[in-house]
Amino acid sequence: MTGDRVRAWGWAGFVAQVAFVASWLLAAAWQGKRYDPIAHTISDMYAVTAPGGLFLVVVLTLCGLATALFALLAVRPVLRPGGRRATVGAILLALSIYGLGDLLSPFEREACRLADPGCASADQSANLGGKLDSGLSTIGIFLFLAAVFVLASAMKRTPGWSGWVWPARWAGIVFAVLLVVLVVAEGADLGGLLERLLAAFGSFAIAALAWRIARQPGAGRPTPAEPAGAPPGES
Repeated sequence: MTGDRVRAWGWAGFVAQVAFVASWLLAAAWQGKRYDPIAHTISDMYAVTAPGGLFLVVVLTLCGLATALFALLAVRPVLRPGGRRATVGAILLALSIYGLGDLLSPFEREACRLADPGCASADQSANLGGKLDSGLSTIGIFLFLAAVFVLASAMKRTPGWSGWVWPARWAGIVFAVLLVVLVVAEGADLGGLLERLLAAFGSFAIAALAWRIARQPGAGRPTPAEPAGAPPGES
């Protein structure tokens, strides 16, 4: 794959993250007075009963497709010198909640919103979409977390990427901490806020990687070896 195509997929990955975050920020505007972004989740905004729910379904599906293709057609070739870890990490990212998880949004629509009168948590998962949303989201989150650390390992072995190893690892650590806080705070009416922080942070991490690839001259081509004596903290 040529460097131009790799950079093009890098831009696609970057735009997908911007569109992903912008879409659910915008969709909160027409959810009605009963919907509370602090307490209610992003998934509620494209539930079967959500006003304008198809908007998010379409946008998230396209963002998921773009992210998965970015992982396979940009991340993998750029980090290929890192060996098998590049392939594994790219596949994990493609299968994560930001890739396949969003791509399957049409099949993950909850039965109702908690903002709807008479809708409880159990009612949301009464349909297949609600069950898939819960199960696939959980799996997708852990796949993303795994992808971050595997790709960091690939970066360590890829010339020109050693400076990104610890930033990638710290991104994984912060994401894990946010995930723990989300789980611990369950039932505290902060689920919507914490989920948004988690979703935005992960998307920001992907966008940063996409930006680097899109802006990298000769992306996807062999990179000259780094000079000896690189700072230990960067390897």
